[in-house]
Amino acid sequence: MQWSQKEPKYGDIIRVKMKFYYHYGLFEDEDHIIQFGFPDNTGIEPDKIAVVSTNIQAFLAGGMLETAQLSFQEKRKRRSPKASVDYAHQKLGMTGYNILHNNCEHFVNECVFGEHHSSFIETARNSIREKL
Repeated sequence: MQWSQKEPKYGDIIRVKMKFYYHYGLFEDEDHIIQFGFPDNTGIEPDKIAVVSTNIQAFLAGGMLETAQLSFQEKRKRRSPKASVDYAHQKLGMTGYNILHNNCEHFVNECVFGEHHSSFIETARNSIREKL
């Protein structure tokens, strides 16, 4: 998956860079970004972090928007934009956030590809394994 500062369309995966990580969401329109938690969940108990719908300003929290540019294979694997957004709507209010096993990247990948996956966590795990 490549990233660009291209304008997102309905059903696109979007992200914003925070301090040392990215926060992910699913774009519906400027007033409806579905995300698991907020860009900065500091100080919030994990069981209180939920899937919410916010506007683009709340999602960006002052950062720069990036839109996923899917490869040919990723486009073939993905659900339709409508199915992705419908799935995300079914998850509104869901809790159970866990930075390692159930974060915002896991959430959007599940919505779009039907796979509970986080490349950030996999990269971190592989880096640790290499050092051991």
